[in-house]
Amino acid sequence: MEQMVQIGSPLSSDATQSPVATKTGGKSIEVTARAVERIRAAMAKEGISPSEGGLRLGVMGGGCSGLSYNIRFDTQPRERDRIFEFDGVRIFVDPKSFIYLHGMTLDYEQTLMRQGFNFINPNSTRSCGCGSSFS
Repeated sequence: MEQMVQIGSPLSSDATQSPVATKTGGKSIEVTARAVERIRAAMAKEGISPSEGGLRLGVMGGGCSGLSYNIRFDTQPRERDRIFEFDGVRIFVDPKSFIYLHGMTLDYEQTLMRQGFNFINPNSTRSCGCGSSFS
């Protein structure tokens, strides 16, 4: 089980800890330490500066269950984005997507059967087998 640490408090070098963004209106998005490491490595590979850019999480209509997760890099936040920071990695979420993503945890999983980001979303009532579509 991973221990959650609030942003702003000292983080130990223990890789099992996950920083938690400052909550916005009592609701937040969390990113595990494994996901932060993977995001940081991918941003470096893509040449995106952590001080300016970040990972954009979003939701769009479509997919097997009605809504699909959208994840991509962005070089800068948009005007109305909510910005979460996890150990130097920024996450951008537009206001419409935040309605569906508040309380969500983004994890990274690497097993023999599956490798990729895992959306753990308490707002999802149903999802399909692909893991990227929900309702």
